Amino acid sequence: MAPAADTRLARAAALVGGARRLVVLTGAGISTESGIPDFRSPGGIWTRYDPRQLTFDRFCASAETRRLYWEMGNDLFPALRDAHPNTGHRVLAALERRGGLLRIVTQNVDGLHQKAGSSPGVMIEIHGTALQVGCLACGARQDRGPVQARFAAGEQDPRCACGGLLKPATISFGQAMPERETAQAAADAAASDVFLVIGSSLEVYPAAGLPRVAVDNGAALVIVNREPTPYDADADLVLRGSAGETLGAIAAQLGLSLSDA
Repeated sequence: MAPAADTRLARAAALVGGARRLVVLTGAGISTESGIPDFRSPGGIWTRYDPRQLTFDRFCASAETRRLYWEMGNDLFPALRDAHPNTGHRVLAALERRGGLLRIVTQNVDGLHQKAGSSPGVMIEIHGTALQVGCLACGARQDRGPVQARFAAGEQDPRCACGGLLKPATISFGQAMPERETAQAAADAAASDVFLVIGSSLEVYPAAGLPRVAVDNGAALVIVNREPTPYDADADLVLRGSAGETLGAIAAQLGLSLSDA
């Protein structure tokens, strides 16, 4: 590794290791290494389904739209259900065990942080989770597997026991963001002393606005991403590369053990 890269990694490790209120924002780039495709990349789900046809209002109003949602789930859900966390996820779980990690805000819906050992209390799944379904009438949640199996067996419009519409517990286009989680994420960003972005293009709001909140309140900003982001000029440090390899190198500098994750 080039000396300049060594220096940047050492600086990143010093910032992350010295944080007392570390807030982490993760995007699709941390999960692609677990075999989960980025929805927006070539070959991603939005190249096969038109998101304009799958808005929240259409889901509520149209049985055909609901059928398309569950059909998309036949493609997507098994990959999410069976995916395994990678080094990046395990490093963040190890940072929580070490202490100083205030929050992980994830734009991902795959549950891999929890599989890696991150506790539910430290997580904000700001776009929801694809591993559960919720009833739009009574609010009850349940595991997605049995409901997806009902669709695969021929039930085109699965319903809750109360008769309400069942929907994957993700935030759809046109659906209101969860107010409590969004407000908590902003408050945590404002309270952070180091804000670490991993694998996010920082183009999808409101999550993309969190680094600005952090920087405006005095936090150091560290970005780990393969491609440039709109916040690179505001960052104290930008590390260009894969999430797993980069976080693994930071973990090695900090002497973190990943064996318990």
